[in-house]
Amino acid sequence: MPAAETTESGSPLLPSVGLAVLHLFCQVGPDLEQDVVHKAVASMEADGYQVVPVALLGHKADLGLMVLGPDLWRLRQFQSAVQQAGAEPVASYVSLTEVSEYAAGLPEELRQARLFPQLPPEGKTAFCFYPMSKRRDGEANWYRLDFDRRKELMLGHGKVGRTFAGRILQVITGSTGLDDFEWGVTLFGVHPDDLKQCVYDMRFDEGSAVYAEFGPFYTGMVADIGTVLAALIP
Repeated sequence: MPAAETTESGSPLLPSVGLAVLHLFCQVGPDLEQDVVHKAVASMEADGYQVVPVALLGHKADLGLMVLGPDLWRLRQFQSAVQQAGAEPVASYVSLTEVSEYAAGLPEELRQARLFPQLPPEGKTAFCFYPMSKRRDGEANWYRLDFDRRKELMLGHGKVGRTFAGRILQVITGSTGLDDFEWGVTLFGVHPDDLKQCVYDMRFDEGSAVYAEFGPFYTGMVADIGTVLAALIP
């Protein structure tokens, strides 16, 4: 885990466990100062932060940047640098890495992988991100179920996800009280249809079919920052 240093804003603001995660989705134009974006990414990586650049498809945004590290102030500095370079955020998501309350007894190696994922995963360049929450609607109220029932449903949900081992890496980060939904879900796939099939199959699981609410999806291709910017501004 990277060490946190005092920033220009004062003492670092750190989660007590795990890492802070910032997803930025930006529109860019031909006046983008690409060298400034390069320097911002290089500076973060030099400080031990992880930056995952994504060339996004569709009209929602052009450039995706998923950034993971300990200090929220440092993430804010990165966001400011990107904005000053001419990349205008049109959507964002703030969350923290976490180990689910339903994963008691998880082996330490897997616990560390969830709290401190190493991204991007090799060979998985298909990308999508979406936020989600558990429904609180009449009889379909997740938070009125007792813990054992919720755990049973989540174990079934995870069983479906494990059928995509080797094809999909799923990074689930918690955002209750931090952003508009309760979790952010980032998927890295070998092929784009792996992403589609994974989300489709998991929606038949009762935990999703009855209790899940989804936000907008952002889809694209992971590459180094030079390759991504070259695709956006040839």
